[in-house]
Amino acid sequence: MALSVNIRKKLGSFQLEVQFDAEQGIPLALLGASGCGKSVTLRCIAGILKPDEGQITLDGVVLYDSAAGIDLPPQQRRVGYLFQQYALFPNMTVRQNIAAAVRDRKARAGVAAEKLRQFQLESVADLRPDQLSGGQQQRCALARILASAPRVILLDEPFSALDSYLQDQLEVELAQTLEQFSGPVVWVSHDRGEVFRNCPQVCVIDRGTSQPVTSLEELFRNPGTEAAARLSGCQTCIRAVPGGDVVSLPDWGLTLSCRRSVPPEIRCVGIRAQHVHPAAPGEENAFLCTIVRQIQNETADVILLRPEGSAPQAPLLRMELAAHTRFPEDRITVAIAPQDILLLH
Repeated sequence: MALSVNIRKKLGSFQLEVQFDAEQGIPLALLGASGCGKSVTLRCIAGILKPDEGQITLDGVVLYDSAAGIDLPPQQRRVGYLFQQYALFPNMTVRQNIAAAVRDRKARAGVAAEKLRQFQLESVADLRPDQLSGGQQQRCALARILASAPRVILLDEPFSALDSYLQDQLEVELAQTLEQFSGPVVWVSHDRGEVFRNCPQVCVIDRGTSQPVTSLEELFRNPGTEAAARLSGCQTCIRAVPGGDVVSLPDWGLTLSCRRSVPPEIRCVGIRAQHVHPAAPGEENAFLCTIVRQIQNETADVILLRPEGSAPQAPLLRMELAAHTRFPEDRITVAIAPQDILLLH
């Protein structure tokens, strides 16, 4: 079973153009900044919003096809959609919310009882949503989704409505639930940590336009664009000028070796904080920096550096080292291995 999406939708001045396939048993993350079109995409898949053109198919069944005039209503698509605010029926109990999703009326009581047990909701079965904790509301919403026997599950930032202390526990519970689901899962998020822990495949959406689906490993190793690099955790991106197998960084007054051919269309490079390190004597791509600030954390410190010769408004370079690292002076020579320089469009 697979979900295939290739749609376009215009909303005022915003243009959505996304294309991706989500495979069975491999959660796919739609990763992007707020307002990039992630939730709009989910609403189009669910049938809540109609695209302007394109096609959506699920396991060979056409849900939407502008050319063929097909647009199945939401209730016929069998899409399980976990909204950010869960969208539980406020006038129904937990048991009634779950039972309402079961199409076979004769099976409602049995399915609801099974889901109450599965999601440990038996003790609150007769309470209404406003009497539940955030975690209980999410469990109820998931139970209702699975009670509907969906063919695909859509998760719209599933932890955005929860306090931080609940998120870790419920993320584990959600991951365990999805392991038992046989269909495609599309997980919308702008939290790269959440994505890295749960989704082996990623589709980056930048200002309404999707990039090709890639693995987490490939996104980290070769993000391809500045937007993807930043979303994958690279916080240092700087203007670059290609030159054979080197890149010039005019804002830092540096030229760095890439030891590979740099495409002429490259206009930016990314440098991950964990790839910057104190230079060994004679090391390639070594340069002197002034230490601007050291941000201490529990497991690692972030050191903000200004390369010698930088322009006044040039971005700072970030270096990540073991927590509580001490420096005898306010200057340090650092280096970046050629293979760790990200070439970005």
